Amino acid sequence: MMISLKKLAVTALAATAMLASPAFAQKTIRLAHLNPDSPFDSHSGAMAAVFKSLVETGTNGSIKVQLFPNGQLGKDDEVIQQVRDGLVQSVISSAGGISAHYKMVGVFDMPFAFPNIGVVHKVMDLGSPFGQKFAADLSAKTGLKVLGLLDSGGFFAISNSKRPIQTAADLGGLRIRTMTLPTHEATVKSLGGQPTPLPWAEVYTALQTGVADGQMNPVPIIAFAKFDEVQKFLSITNHVITPYVWTMNQAFYDGLTAEERAVVDSAAAVAVDAGRGISRIIEASADKGLPKLGQRMQVNAIPEAELQKFAAVAQPAVRAVIEQQLGAEGIDMLDAMLANIEQVK
Repeated sequence: MMISLKKLAVTALAATAMLASPAFAQKTIRLAHLNPDSPFDSHSGAMAAVFKSLVETGTNGSIKVQLFPNGQLGKDDEVIQQVRDGLVQSVISSAGGISAHYKMVGVFDMPFAFPNIGVVHKVMDLGSPFGQKFAADLSAKTGLKVLGLLDSGGFFAISNSKRPIQTAADLGGLRIRTMTLPTHEATVKSLGGQPTPLPWAEVYTALQTGVADGQMNPVPIIAFAKFDEVQKFLSITNHVITPYVWTMNQAFYDGLTAEERAVVDSAAAVAVDAGRGISRIIEASADKGLPKLGQRMQVNAIPEAELQKFAAVAQPAVRAVIEQQLGAEGIDMLDAMLANIEQVK
């Protein structure tokens, strides 16, 4: 019987974990993420490369970092579980993956909450009042150490194979792939679309075969995923911006020396800055960003007045889902985020 590469990799990691003894255990951080390993093609690739370099040099080799890009160890939520179980030490995860373990991540999905990327950088950060509240709550509920919090690559745009999105009515009937987030599904549904939740690994094929008419993602992700090969239209909606959450197994982190923890924390902070920077560069670059997508796709921006109509419909729908799914605690977290946005914008 053939064993899948993902199952084989996870089995090998489990065996390594069981065989390690205190006397001979090597401090190795197995760091997984969904995206390409090139630091110039994805923000998580940049983060992983910077983290590896800084940790290995900063600890003089007492900690080794092994990278597992491109979802090699399984789906996002599966790898998070591996980190919780101690089979993998760390993972940079999408909101969709995190939501299976910590549903409060859905508060980020309030449409049109963030006015610009500068405000995103200030609020979606472990150093912000909201970031500290969010990370503490996530850690309390999952047992995971939060190493970093940043955007998933920029504001979301909507691509599809049918027509340009000029008004909310243009979304009517379109099957739009979403992450498995009720808030994303509510956004699409409120605007007349048909939400089609699918794992990341299935998105390209779904767009290619017509299982989904379109999808929504930041421009850098649309570019490196080559969705321009299977989509005709790209509409710059900037309707939502979701986080990537970087976590580590708490027991592993606690088992490091104080000096090693300081290096890991510092390396993660610098790596997050690198991830943000490469996302902005990719967005603007002629060969990887919006200019590249414009070579194959018809790109259109939506006037602010029309976007306000989008927001008037979508915001109440998403707030209702947050209240239904997360209760008063969710509304409290959402309002803390909105208050932090108001403070810094």
